[in-house]
Amino acid sequence: MRYFSRLLVIVWTVLRFGLDQVALSGLPQRRYRLLRRLFGLGRSWDEPRGVRLRLALERLGPIFVKFGQVLSTRRDLVPPDLVDELAKLQDRVPPFPAAQSQALVEKAFGKPVSELFATFDAEPVASASIAQVHFATLKDGREVAVKVLRPGMLDIIEDDLALLRTLAGWVERLSADGRRLKPREVVAEFDKYLHDELDLVREAANAAQLRRNMQGLDLVLVPEMHWDLCSPEVIVMERMHGVPIGQVERLREAGVDFKKLARDGVTVFFTQVFRDGFFHADMHPGNIQVSLAPATFGSYIALDFGIIGTLTEVDKEYLAQNFIAFFQRDYKRVAELHIASGWVPAGTRVDELEGAVRAVCEPHFDRPLKDISLGQVLMRLFQTSRRFNVEIQPQLVLLQKTLLNIEGLGRQLDPELDLWATAKPFLERWMNEQVGWRAFVNQIKKEAPRYAQLFPELPRLLHDALKQQASAGEAKALRVLLLEQRRTNRLLQSLLYAGMGFTVGLLVAHILMQVGPNWF
Repeated sequence: MRYFSRLLVIVWTVLRFGLDQVALSGLPQRRYRLLRRLFGLGRSWDEPRGVRLRLALERLGPIFVKFGQVLSTRRDLVPPDLVDELAKLQDRVPPFPAAQSQALVEKAFGKPVSELFATFDAEPVASASIAQVHFATLKDGREVAVKVLRPGMLDIIEDDLALLRTLAGWVERLSADGRRLKPREVVAEFDKYLHDELDLVREAANAAQLRRNMQGLDLVLVPEMHWDLCSPEVIVMERMHGVPIGQVERLREAGVDFKKLARDGVTVFFTQVFRDGFFHADMHPGNIQVSLAPATFGSYIALDFGIIGTLTEVDKEYLAQNFIAFFQRDYKRVAELHIASGWVPAGTRVDELEGAVRAVCEPHFDRPLKDISLGQVLMRLFQTSRRFNVEIQPQLVLLQKTLLNIEGLGRQLDPELDLWATAKPFLERWMNEQVGWRAFVNQIKKEAPRYAQLFPELPRLLHDALKQQASAGEAKALRVLLLEQRRTNRLLQSLLYAGMGFTVGLLVAHILMQVGPNWF
């Protein structure tokens, strides 16, 4: 009944804010006239549809807010009036009371706010679906940002995830396409990352790892965590000074090179994915800023590390080979990789899959990003995959989502950016590092600490091995000698028995010859 009541709340919210009309606006007028009249009976609204959509998502909670955040980056797929309102979900979700926020900070650290900080801004600087952020100053004068988890989030998320699991089960039972898309596994993956995001200590650890990974790249800044002021509900980090990437005019007035910024964004993304296998998976504009400080001018500033994607070495190699095959327009290789990985049935004909992939991808090469929609390409690939029973890989869902976010950001910064040409040299260089002499040297360096530990033990291990081998050789020789001795003994016994038999035979013959005549 608890989940059923949540479902009623969702349906009531949809009807209250008129989201059914937003959904039906693209349907044919004649075919759905009765449905439109039924849902629209006795209702009217003063607010535009974009405002109503944003308010409804805010009312429904964090899962729906995150859905709106993803949609806000897709101006090629979503009407402009809806995108403009959904963009407000990125960092302008209504905050919870400041007194409640301070109480949560004091509860987390067991001290009053006045003892923890020299100053603490009660008014939040940003408010998102999971938490809100306050600026503060430590006793030693360092500026920090204090992130406080929204209260009551766990119960709301559990209810929504329960509904998603139920819906996923229905989809798998009722639809062959649903089974191929593995909706229950996708929901389980979403469940994992949402619960990870509710633990702010895990987010702080993610930020620390990403900060170490990005130190040598000098293209993105990650705040330092103050570990003595980190708990599952509250974390304190270095305050970053930057301009939100969505404020394009302000960045342009400051002299930021948007073409370089777009190329750097692609480099950062592919470095995190293919070099580290550890990438920021919530890269909507609300979590990305640009530094205007002289020492780091034009560098990215990454915020909010609750959702981090990871890839195994097998995933990275498979994806890199697919990307390179796409860039080289080697569609046969793409088809072979899909079959070899088990994503499509083993009996699939390579030439048929090759032709289908070529028909989807070929029209989009040698075109600027403003003329390419990865959303439309993915939709056509989905239609093609349905024909060949391609299985969706849940572990790559976050990567697909992040790739769409990257496209949305790139479209805002530099519509002329050639995503393929920018990414191809990086991927080719990465692949060269995975094979050949350079890969061998890198592997030796990686295993060097282990070799250093084993090397002093090598003489003893070699001596033990030789001793065991010698002992084994002696035992084998002894076994052979005993076997030969047994064979010789049996031969001597046989000769002895034969000699005795022959002697007895001669004696019997001699006796018969001496006494034989007297018997006859």
